[in-house]
Amino acid sequence: MSDAIVAEDLVKTYGKVRALDGLSLRVPEGTVLGLLGPNGAGKTTAARILSTLVRPDSGRATVAGFDVVSEPRALKRVIGLSGQNAAVDEHLTGFENLDMVGRLYHLGRTRSRQRAEELLEQFDLVEAGGRVAKGYSGGMRRRLDLAAALVASPPVLFLDEPTTGLDPRSRLGLWEVIADLVRAGTTLLLTTQYLEEADRLADSIAVIDRGHLIAEGTSDELKSQVGGERLEVTLADRGAIDRARALLARLGVGEPDVEENTRRLTVPITGGARVLAAALREFDEADIELQDVGLRRPTLDDVFLSLTGHAAEVAEPDSESQQPATPEEVPSP
Repeated sequence: MSDAIVAEDLVKTYGKVRALDGLSLRVPEGTVLGLLGPNGAGKTTAARILSTLVRPDSGRATVAGFDVVSEPRALKRVIGLSGQNAAVDEHLTGFENLDMVGRLYHLGRTRSRQRAEELLEQFDLVEAGGRVAKGYSGGMRRRLDLAAALVASPPVLFLDEPTTGLDPRSRLGLWEVIADLVRAGTTLLLTTQYLEEADRLADSIAVIDRGHLIAEGTSDELKSQVGGERLEVTLADRGAIDRARALLARLGVGEPDVEENTRRLTVPITGGARVLAAALREFDEADIELQDVGLRRPTLDDVFLSLTGHAAEVAEPDSESQQPATPEEVPSP
């Protein structure tokens, strides 16, 4: 299997901010790479470079075999891009938006109209197709924007935080659409700060923080880096937290994490059910009443916290998204 996307030592600075600092990535054809990181990590800058919106300061990258710097025109014909904000014309109908994109790609009048009708049906927008986009809900606008990115049936697709701002129902619906695209053979680079999204959609995950690639692998591989299972207990009485912390510290392989408001304590362990049984005995002997207890695998939240020292939802100044593309950088079909 060949690589549809290759990035080597990409560097991009905005003033004093180093948005990318030697980022290297590979995405095999027909797979999904989840580019995971908080605001300001460099995700959007990477997507903009790979889709020819921004030139890197150094390093090189190819998409579908085309160099992003020296062959942008050829590259634009084989990619689709859906950014963080739905790029639809509010004064056109859904059908007119898609038809316009088809004309820009020189598909011709008949094929452009045909693709518009096909995509309206695929994205469950047939009934809304004749209405101006200004009246669309957030979820409908995101679906229309994604449909526009697919008008030319690109083999490589970039989705930059496609579900940001959507309600849970709309997010699940868009996940289903994205999964269908991947099953059909589309290569996808997905940037996200939603850990569940990366876990659900990505074949492999690259974790970046402050422009650096800090880990990569499948979801299970990354979770295994954190190690073992977690013993999680919820106390009936907040007053027993200190005693419970000391008890779990003896049983676990690290310091317990304590959430005082929920009376929940979590500690990494090795030994699984054996340690769980020992914990139940010791809590009973110490007369500490438990409201809930259980074992769980580490999550991507645990992975990110372990790798970076801060949670994935921590927002940082996102200088990368504040830099407008210059006219010569804006891709045209």
